[in-house]
Amino acid sequence: MIYLQLFITFFKIGLFGFGGGYAMLSLIQHEIVEVNGWLTTSEFTDIVAISQMTPGPIGINAATFVGYTASGSVWGATIATIAVCLPSFIIMLLICKVLSLFRANPYFNAIFKVLRFVVVGLIASAALILVTPESFLDYKSVIIFVVVFFATWKFKLHPILTLIIAGTFGALFL
Repeated sequence: MIYLQLFITFFKIGLFGFGGGYAMLSLIQHEIVEVNGWLTTSEFTDIVAISQMTPGPIGINAATFVGYTASGSVWGATIATIAVCLPSFIIMLLICKVLSLFRANPYFNAIFKVLRFVVVGLIASAALILVTPESFLDYKSVIIFVVVFFATWKFKLHPILTLIIAGTFGALFL
């Protein structure tokens, strides 16, 4: 019975927990401490601290730790982890299926051409936020960026390959 409760609870958390792991914490705390009473507030705080220290997304780590603590077994940890990931997986499968249906639609393709520029702009704005006066004047990094950007654009290189090239140039020249 605990396994079914874990699955339903963490499936619900995965389905309605928008904004990433830290945004999910209040929902996890509400479901785990207040609704189901599997942990005390102090135990939940300890699990959040452990989840932050271990590698991986905090929401998934918290689900794993809570599942193990609530059930006392690895099966509980496994079920809670799968349940919190499953809604995102299902939603992405459905989105991919819908996108494949509209692949030949010219209006749909036009929208995605515009969205490509929007994504580039968002990434560029995030990069500009991280730029400091010291790093902005680093001409070597700018040269590496321009060379890799041109090579990617002109020769249609794979993104992983461009990362390797940029990293190699960075290690050699910076």
